Amino acid sequence: MPATWPLERSCKIMESFSVYIPVILASMLKFVGGPLAGLALNLTLTETILCTVGGMMLSVIIFTFLGRIIRFGWEQIRKTPRKRFTKSSRRAVTIYRKFGIAGIACLTPLLFTPIGGTLLAVSFKASPLRIMSWMLVFAVFWAVIFCWAIYNLADLRKLILD
Repeated sequence: MPATWPLERSCKIMESFSVYIPVILASMLKFVGGPLAGLALNLTLTETILCTVGGMMLSVIIFTFLGRIIRFGWEQIRKTPRKRFTKSSRRAVTIYRKFGIAGIACLTPLLFTPIGGTLLAVSFKASPLRIMSWMLVFAVFWAVIFCWAIYNLADLRKLILD
C-alpha cells in the first residue's frame, strides 16, 4: 500500500461530504433554504431532509449555549437602552404563554430563523434540553413537509432547475 492511501481516502470522503455543506449552511440561516439548496444540488429527498435537520440543529446547539453570551454582549454594545415592549416582543410573549417552548419551536422554521427562534427560546430561560428536544421534533416535522412539497411540486422544480 502506498503511504498516501489514508490521505487519498480522507480526501474522497471530504469531497463527498462537501456536497452537503451548502444545504447545511442554508438551513442554519433560513430553514427553507435547505430544501431549496438540496433541490438545486440534485440531492435525494432523504439527503436533503437529513441535511436540513442537521443544519437547523447545528445552529440550535450553537446558539443555545452561546445565546446568553451573545445577548449580554449585544446589550453592552448597544448605545440606546432596549425598548421593553415592542409589537414583536408582545407577540413572542403571547406565543410563549399559550404554547410554551413547543410553540416557539414549531414556529421557528416558519416565522423565525433557526438562530432567531433559538435566541428567543433562550431569552425565556428554558432549559437547553427542552429547547433542543422541541427544536429537533419540529425540525424533522417541517423538514419532511418542506422537502416533500418542494421536491414534488413539478412547476416549482422546473422553475428552480431551469
